[in-house]
Amino acid sequence: MTDEVLAGWDKSSFTAAGFTRDVFRRGTGPGVVIVHEVPGITPKVTAFANEVVDAGFTVLLPSLVGTPGREVSNGYASRSMVKVCVAKEFTNWALHETSPIIAWLRALARNLHQELGGPGVGALGMCFSGGFALGMMVDDFVVAPVLSQPSMPFALGKKDRGADLNLSPDDALAVARRAAEGCQVLGLRFTGDKLVGTRFDTLRTLLGDAFIAVELPSSSPRDHSVLTEQRDEASVQRVLQFFRDKLQA
Repeated sequence: MTDEVLAGWDKSSFTAAGFTRDVFRRGTGPGVVIVHEVPGITPKVTAFANEVVDAGFTVLLPSLVGTPGREVSNGYASRSMVKVCVAKEFTNWALHETSPIIAWLRALARNLHQELGGPGVGALGMCFSGGFALGMMVDDFVVAPVLSQPSMPFALGKKDRGADLNLSPDDALAVARRAAEGCQVLGLRFTGDKLVGTRFDTLRTLLGDAFIAVELPSSSPRDHSVLTEQRDEASVQRVLQFFRDKLQA
């Protein structure tokens, strides 16, 4: 089943910044890096990525945790969450720090941009990786950053963590500069999602008018994954149009 989910995707590995991870690639056109949520590259994450491919983009799907193509289950999600919480490449608890894996993602995006050229690349993260596209925006060639339900560092009832953007002070200054220069950031969340905390308020403060917030009313306490498990069709189309506007113009 896992092979069927990723049928048509080419698998390779990429090494940078002290990390080596598998990467799946499909499509033609401008580049977009899509970083999966917990528990991994699930069928619904892949389905969304296929829609980005079909919209005219070259998509890279890096695998950071989990088994690519595997269906979601409670046990699988729990095991992947433990990996996210303890692995050195993810900064889950400290405030005002950039996760080390973002250096690897920046290198991956740089490599893709050097290959494809054009105005730049898009970057999208979701859940624990939701803020990763913000860290990748430090580089000028990341011109279409999308943050879907950014949830790290995990709040666990602590308000200061729920407001943190998983960025070092220097990276936050670089991101603010990019925003002031006109780089827009698209953010998506359900309003009742406690994992997102108050990060959208922090994003508004940091980015000003460059932050485009899509905030959806929650219909269930489980509403979290805007583009996959609790998919909102209008939001999916908003993301695709954002990529078209920034990368295909």
